Amino acid sequence: MTTVVQPSVAEQSEAEALHRFQTEAPESVRTALGMTATRIGGGVVLSMREDSTHFWSKALGFGVTAPVTARLVAEVCDFYRAARTPQATLQIAPAFLPEDWPEICAREGIVRGSSSVKLVCTTDEAVARADALAVPPAGIRVAPLAAEHALEWGTVMVRAFGAPVEHYAEMGAATVTRPGWHPYGAWLDGELVGTGTLFVRGDTAQFFAGGVLPHARGRGGQTALLAARARAARQLGCRVLVAETGAETPGTHNSSLHNMLRLGFQAAYERPNWSWRFALDEN
Repeated sequence: MTTVVQPSVAEQSEAEALHRFQTEAPESVRTALGMTATRIGGGVVLSMREDSTHFWSKALGFGVTAPVTARLVAEVCDFYRAARTPQATLQIAPAFLPEDWPEICAREGIVRGSSSVKLVCTTDEAVARADALAVPPAGIRVAPLAAEHALEWGTVMVRAFGAPVEHYAEMGAATVTRPGWHPYGAWLDGELVGTGTLFVRGDTAQFFAGGVLPHARGRGGQTALLAARARAARQLGCRVLVAETGAETPGTHNSSLHNMLRLGFQAAYERPNWSWRFALDEN
């Protein structure tokens, strides 16, 4: 069954989740990581000046309420210059890129990097696939997360992605009790080893922060986390599920991608990551 989800819905789902994830971090964390944010042309622009992972400074959600233009991109880059952001990633659905995109990139010093896959699925399809699989994970228990495990959950989340714990774990933990977020954990022999959450916006559920620690992988934990969140999304009245993961390149294998495809997600499109860097002569 083909899932039809407009790029506008998929892009705004991710953008609003990422905006909330960062802007709702504790003030002490925002200060330590140099976090600022704004909205430009219907999209969100997020800066984390002290981000050692170079992951969190992102601009996305464009092309929905206003076209992507040279002026809009210049405004985004000016924001990053003013924030003294070392580097940032612009993520724009291919359908929203203007004809003069190569000229815009040349003017602003933007270069193409790796790509991500935007995945979509109807909630009913994901739940039906999860029920059909009916294979319990090996020794893994998945359940909604209690508030008292928030910091532990945030720590496991960043460790699963190979990120530093200091400050980043608190950023993740802050979402656990926030409205709109629905976190889940995966336990192996009493140890929290996996994370995943939903961000609900209207009838759309954004999958976010899904990861399992290396020593607990290969047991079906990630698939169980996906299935649990799909069932939760249906209970919450969501019709559509949205997720992202890295695109495979020749010779690589992304287990997360294949786990989602197995659960009924479909690749809606690949979206390049467009990289901007603060020019040394602007210091």
